[in-house]
Amino acid sequence: QVQLVESGGGLVQAGGSLRLSCAASGRIFRSLTMAWFRQAPGKERQFVAGIVPYSVSTDYADSVESRFNITRDNAKNTVYLQMNSLKPEDTAIYYCAGHIKPYREVTRTTTDFGSWGKGTQVTVSS
Repeated sequence: QVQLVESGGGLVQAGGSLRLSCAASGRIFRSLTMAWFRQAPGKERQFVAGIVPYSVSTDYADSVESRFNITRDNAKNTVYLQMNSLKPEDTAIYYCAGHIKPYREVTRTTTDFGSWGKGTQVTVSS
């Protein structure tokens, strides 16, 4: 597994943008499918976006499709989430996650991910 540290969260007005970063330890990072999840108060953790090891494919939740973009830089052991046109309903703690096994397709199930960061808060004001 890898250790993950998220950054880049904050307070932004509706319509604004934020870029989240997730720094990972270990060379295994480049072989792992990575994903972003989020959890709002009183709600379950939900999938936001995922990316396979060499960026060949990505997947997005319907609610963020066309607004968010997930990328990764394997040389820097970092995965990013560019969030545009933010809405108040995007307010949540955002978590970076690494898949349990290497070279897997993107999945949307939290139990498929064995490495988790501590999260970064994103707050979108109306």
